[in-house]
Amino acid sequence: MDALAVWCRRWLGAPPAAQLFEAGNLSTVKGLRLADGREVVIKVRPSEPRLAGCAIVHRALWAAGFPCPEPLAGPQPLGGHAATAETLVPGAGEPPPTAQPSWASWDHPGPGLWPAPEDRDVDLNAYPEPRWLARVAAAVRGHLRGHAGDRVIGHGDWLPENLSWHGPHLIAVHDWDSVICQPEPAIAGLAAASFLGIDDPTAMANVEQSAAFLDAYQQARGRGWARGDYAACWAAGLWQRAFDAKARSLDGDPEQILTRHDARARLRLAGLNPSLAGLNPSLAADTHKP
Repeated sequence: MDALAVWCRRWLGAPPAAQLFEAGNLSTVKGLRLADGREVVIKVRPSEPRLAGCAIVHRALWAAGFPCPEPLAGPQPLGGHAATAETLVPGAGEPPPTAQPSWASWDHPGPGLWPAPEDRDVDLNAYPEPRWLARVAAAVRGHLRGHAGDRVIGHGDWLPENLSWHGPHLIAVHDWDSVICQPEPAIAGLAAASFLGIDDPTAMANVEQSAAFLDAYQQARGRGWARGDYAACWAAGLWQRAFDAKARSLDGDPEQILTRHDARARLRLAGLNPSLAGLNPSLAADTHKP
């Protein structure tokens, strides 16, 4: 708190007077009331070059009138980490922990199929089981790498806890560290798989709910999906589910996150071979059979 007080004086012009809340997982998130009466949120996380780009996107969206907290300062160094400040949105509740988008990194530059998860120090590629999950992930990764859509900037973690509502009106979107740059269908597909949450297996979006989300999305954008784009939506959502299931497989049942039945349905909608989620190892190389 001493170091934070120094940071607040330097970058916000006033020290903290009271702490309103604290949360965090991959980041430390503190709600503070400053000595001049302003209520702010400070996020502290490991410093990464991508945070500067995330801050630019966040400020541009706020300046354009998008419902998100006003960015106030940062990223600036704080105790070997990077800190940012933003306004505390009234009535929005506690901001959620910040996460980094490994679940959107099917195009990661590292070796192996799986990118490194942020919440544990482990190489997922060192654990080959379950084989069917690797087949599914390899298929959707290849499909997404071959998609020719232009990249756009979007929010990569469209979870319920990152959205604050007043009745039917969206008043704030949080967690702008999760800005990603991918084709629009992929960004929409990630949201369609996660918009009901990812922590409770019984409450995650099923295939019908994901389809309804994508239908609503195309209505909101004012034009329908091309066939290849619609398939890319499903491939991106399936990659996220497969990545989460792979991480779960290290200490539990991956089918709590992605059942084979659900994987087969999503593979079919992605234009891929549903049998990849079956038991036949010979299907490993047959990743693009319709």
